[in-house]
Amino acid sequence: MHTHYRLLPAQRTSTVSSSSTPSRLREAVKAVAAFEALKGLAALLGLLGLLGLLHHDLHRLAVELIGHFGLSPQSHYPEILLRGVDRLAGTPTHTLVLLGSAYVSLRWIEAWGLWHDRAWGEWLGALSSGIYVPLEVRHILAVPHWQGVAVLLLNIALMVVLLRRIVDRRRHAPHQSNLTRGSTHT
Repeated sequence: MHTHYRLLPAQRTSTVSSSSTPSRLREAVKAVAAFEALKGLAALLGLLGLLGLLHHDLHRLAVELIGHFGLSPQSHYPEILLRGVDRLAGTPTHTLVLLGSAYVSLRWIEAWGLWHDRAWGEWLGALSSGIYVPLEVRHILAVPHWQGVAVLLLNIALMVVLLRRIVDRRRHAPHQSNLTRGSTHT
């Protein structure tokens, strides 16, 4: 009797069958995937809009937009917008395109991985949500505002859903990971 090991196909080791996954958690992960895909689409539309405005006076356009909504340019969020617009004015176009494209790609790759029940998509989503939490807490402590709290709570909720899925996946994973034991007679 001779024992040997063989690798399972990658797809079989990277997913857990839907019968072992609670359907509510799976639906929540799909909702996160849809949200991430929408964030990617919004970023793409924003990037295209920004590229269309590059040869205009962005500061003046931002002030007009702020005024259109009846906001004061000196209030907190409009001031952040104006500072950001002023920073963009000095940024080379190719840098904007590269960074914007990377962000859009990351959101869509994450969304695809989550939608197709890939473990790497869950890890990517949990990390990309969690990386902002300390920055958001710092921002809330510096400038307490309900919008900052809402964004923080949303990111924590996304992270919790994905971490629960990661734990659930590990709980249902085979003990020998991606190796299966087989025996052959020689």
